Amino acid sequence: MKVNISNLVSISEANQNFSKVARMVDENGVVVILKNNVPRYVLVEYSQLQEIETVGDEEVDKVAKKLLSKHKKAFEALANE
Repeated sequence: MKVNISNLVSISEANQNFSKVARMVDENGVVVILKNNVPRYVLVEYSQLQEIETVGDEEVDKVAKKLLSKHKKAFEALANE
């Protein structure tokens, strides 16, 4: 995930001014909340959650096809046993 530096918020700021953070999500789509200057939480609009999960499934399919292609001979040998 690429993160715009303007979408970073400290956990204390998020705690003190959650409505501001929610507006940032509305405007930018995502906010990363830092704890001890390390990314810890991601806040996204609920409607984007399904889209994020779908992208993950597509990536799994892509990797699976690549592995099957790379090790095709091994899979064929197992199928012939």
